[in-house]
Amino acid sequence: MTGRLEVPGTLRIPVAVLAERRPGVTPWAEWSWRAVEVLEEAPPVPPWTLLREEAGRSLFFAGTAEVTLHPTDTANYRDNLAATPPLVWVVLRPGPGEPGFDLHLVTLDPGEAETYAESGNDLLESLPLPPGLRAAAETFVAQHHVERGFHKRRRDRLDPQAMSRRRGGGDGEG
Repeated sequence: MTGRLEVPGTLRIPVAVLAERRPGVTPWAEWSWRAVEVLEEAPPVPPWTLLREEAGRSLFFAGTAEVTLHPTDTANYRDNLAATPPLVWVVLRPGPGEPGFDLHLVTLDPGEAETYAESGNDLLESLPLPPGLRAAAETFVAQHHVERGFHKRRRDRLDPQAMSRRRGGGDGEG
């Protein structure tokens, strides 16, 4: 949740996430975690249910989240949809108890995903965009996108004489 105000026209799309745990490759981490798939429908099990184990890897149902599409962010969604391939980003955040992570966010906005890439603790994965979610995003962009032109800010002209005047007679004391 990013704490944004709800804008009219906002669309929320429920999704589910699968995460994988495998043995760590360094002596400092017992396990390595990553999100591996975004599903359009959730399995009928509680979050962090173990679904499969094989060859030292464990697949978990990490839980459900809502992809939130905002009318003001359609340019970012449009850019993502034009990419080859379009992506969905999943953020897993360290949490209390087992397994040690919570499903924090799923987004189609590359700008929003980038803010989580800068965090030292969150796990951010980019994954292929599922077809149904892609179709919903394309429809949303078609309905809500408005081209916004770039407007350069006009600065006030400076008075060069005002720059040289100082309090106290210009001797640096004031």
